[in-house]
Amino acid sequence: MIVLLSDPLVSRIPVADDGEPLVRLGRAFGDAGALVRRSLADRLEAAAAALPAGFALRVVEGHRSPRDQLAIIRSYSGRLRKLHPAVDADRLRTLTSRFVSPLEVAPHVAGAAVDLTLVGRGARPLDLGTEVDATPEQSSGACYFAATNISDDARANRETLAAALGGEGLVNYPTEWWHWSYGDRYWALMTGAAEALYGPVDRLEVVA
Repeated sequence: MIVLLSDPLVSRIPVADDGEPLVRLGRAFGDAGALVRRSLADRLEAAAAALPAGFALRVVEGHRSPRDQLAIIRSYSGRLRKLHPAVDADRLRTLTSRFVSPLEVAPHVAGAAVDLTLVGRGARPLDLGTEVDATPEQSSGACYFAATNISDDARANRETLAAALGGEGLVNYPTEWWHWSYGDRYWALMTGAAEALYGPVDRLEVVA
């Protein structure tokens, strides 16, 4: 059973944030220049080094401001409301959290998550089954990591991604094959950690 970010099990996890700074990922991860917590950056470097020859990580997004998070929540929940006009507020929150986290537990807002993909030699895009940020509705559920309606190549590439990132302690949000995190409340729940290392932040010191 998939535990969604809207589940109270996630919000009950305590946070002991020591203010670890955000750092900007280098060009080896693409042109996004994403900001992430320093320990996450270290793990991404190690995961990239663990990939088979010819593979590389491309990070699309890291830290997200609370304002941007709320904008995505409002946009997506509005679309869902049109699709499901009779749904109540609790169910709408649950449906929304398949694609975007509630603000108070959002891994991106904590600087603890990245959206990323795999590329091949010469930065050639690889088949991962869907585009990054494809919604469940757009992709007929193929955005779920364990989806079966994807090609054999996409499945193999997802497993390659998971082996490298999981090997460095990151966890996947299973409704989004591209979303991986370290140190947030969802990570703590999935790994059995007593507390999260990072909580939501608006701004932190950024180390070059």
